[in-house]
Amino acid sequence: MSVDRKNVEKIIEAIGGSANIEAATHCVTRLRFALRDESKVDEASLEKNDLVKGHFSTQGQFQVIIGPGLVDKVYEEVIQLTGVERVSKDDVKNIAGKKQNPIQRAIKTLADIFIPILPAIVTAGLLLGINNILTGPGIFFEGQSLIQVYPQWKDFASIINTIASTAFTFLPALIGWSAVVRFGGSPLLGIVLGLILVHPDLLSAYGYAEAKTNNAVPVWNLFGWEVNKLGYQGQVLPVLVSAYILAKIETFLNKRVADSIKLLVVAPVTLLITGFLAFTLIGPITFALGNAITSGLVYVFDTVPALGGLIYGGLYALLVITGMHHTFLAVDVQLIGSQGGTFLWPMLALSNIAQGAAALAMMFVFKQQKSKGLAVTSSVSAFLGVTEPAMFGVNLRHKFPFVFGMIGSALAGVLLTMNHVLASSIGVGGIPGFLSIFPNQWGVFFIGMAIVLVVPFVATVVYGKWKGNAALADGDPADVRDSRASGVQQASAEVAVGEAGGKVLSADRTKPNLSVLEIQAPIKGNAVALDNVPDPAFASGAMGQGIAIEPEEGKVFAPFDGTVSHVIKSKHAIILEHESGVQILIHVGINTVALKGSGYTPHVQTGDRVKAGQLLLEFDRELIADAGYSLVTPIILPDGQDRVDVVEETKLGLVQHQGDVILRVHLKA
Repeated sequence: MSVDRKNVEKIIEAIGGSANIEAATHCVTRLRFALRDESKVDEASLEKNDLVKGHFSTQGQFQVIIGPGLVDKVYEEVIQLTGVERVSKDDVKNIAGKKQNPIQRAIKTLADIFIPILPAIVTAGLLLGINNILTGPGIFFEGQSLIQVYPQWKDFASIINTIASTAFTFLPALIGWSAVVRFGGSPLLGIVLGLILVHPDLLSAYGYAEAKTNNAVPVWNLFGWEVNKLGYQGQVLPVLVSAYILAKIETFLNKRVADSIKLLVVAPVTLLITGFLAFTLIGPITFALGNAITSGLVYVFDTVPALGGLIYGGLYALLVITGMHHTFLAVDVQLIGSQGGTFLWPMLALSNIAQGAAALAMMFVFKQQKSKGLAVTSSVSAFLGVTEPAMFGVNLRHKFPFVFGMIGSALAGVLLTMNHVLASSIGVGGIPGFLSIFPNQWGVFFIGMAIVLVVPFVATVVYGKWKGNAALADGDPADVRDSRASGVQQASAEVAVGEAGGKVLSADRTKPNLSVLEIQAPIKGNAVALDNVPDPAFASGAMGQGIAIEPEEGKVFAPFDGTVSHVIKSKHAIILEHESGVQILIHVGINTVALKGSGYTPHVQTGDRVKAGQLLLEFDRELIADAGYSLVTPIILPDGQDRVDVVEETKLGLVQHQGDVILRVHLKA
């Protein structure tokens, strides 16, 4: 597919011109820019551009979604038109990171630390929710819990509680592992450091207040210097700071100790020094600081609960856009550890539902069927705790649903804080979030849930209908942009067939006149709807229709007979073309381009003919997961393909790489 140079020129002009581009690179789906001044970006102009399927800014990078295959050509034009030097994705990432202020860098660091351990925390939260149902009085029987009425369930609940509480009991070990990896140290030493801080010989942090009241805090006497023999269960700051010190000491020693004695010197010295510092200085100081922060928050929300709920509940969605919401994950964990529950997380759960309700309401506002489908699928994702598809794909694009979602969330936040609703753990945001709420507060939480379902939905429908045909009717720029994002109105739409050695590959063979193309699962795993992908470009459908698979093994197989149109340079994605001319993109993992091919072993090259079931690619699941990247693999049909009419999901859940059909593509004659 050829690229209209005028549209590329318009992209450059819309992002502030050549002078505003500090660095530029691209991945398999999008252009990535480090801009000198993002305020110069003309978003309206970008959204009108036929080449652009979407755009967003994250972690100092401005990303313009183009689509697989085509993005290579657009990037070449950008380089030629601007004269910008070719750089790697890491270069752009580093340049963008330097432009961030200290607060932004701190937020990014917290995100890098907590996101990898989030699945363990959320799983623990869900299991604790089940335990709450079994042990909470008044849920099924007045004044009594289920295990009191049916004692045979008591030990069953006890086992669940043991399994669920483990992640919180040994939370410093999880944080220690992730933090030390982030700071450049050895993961194993990070785990050991975390376990040291919760050793059973220490007084548990949960019992510190009572022991202090009774003057019974145990101490170590270090030549007359008494140090509290205290553990740091449920604490965040002590292990974060200690992990940073450990990584720096280890790095320092690794550079100076001879290889022959490193095993005997580096790890023991590093742990010994860090351990002493943790118990004597870092721990006491950060423990006091962490408690002061949580006490301050508790005081504010106790003194003016309505104001706190209005601000946090209303603005949480904005925090998600900026990435600052990751900061409050650490605060939630600290509140649970020191106060026994968090009043912030319940508002997070309802904010997700509010954005989902606003997105669902747009189904009754949109005119085009494609837009209606996006509204429904993205709202379901938000109701289950993943808001990015709804926010980036629908609400922010049209602004007013996002605002009404914030208003509903703010009203519910006031209700929750005035009634002191707490979560005992961090679970899945959205409708399943009630499992993490203390059972005796479910009534108030469900009223709040009703508010965030009704207020944003009704307000969005009424306002949308009032704006009505003038703003969102067929042919209006907003709806045309939505159509363009789905590829329906792309000018000169052709099948992009990738590149090899700078030359476009095209099939000279005659295209068979199929009416339906069935695509088999290329990977063994759990097939999920595309809106479950933790990336707005894929989840919103901007890249094209399809499905995603959570892999259970590290192998990718050909889903049909065809040709390898393109093996992406970083090896994490492959574009295949069927004999009918239809192309699919198999993108293993999210943001895995940053691995630069590490962990990926391709078994085919661009231009190879392949048979259904042939091994295309192997990947190291553990390496990718340990690096902090999601393994979920989108399998999409890039937009702009003339022959593609309707794409259907045929199977969700467990699929095998041979025999299970996951997509049925209805083709135009």
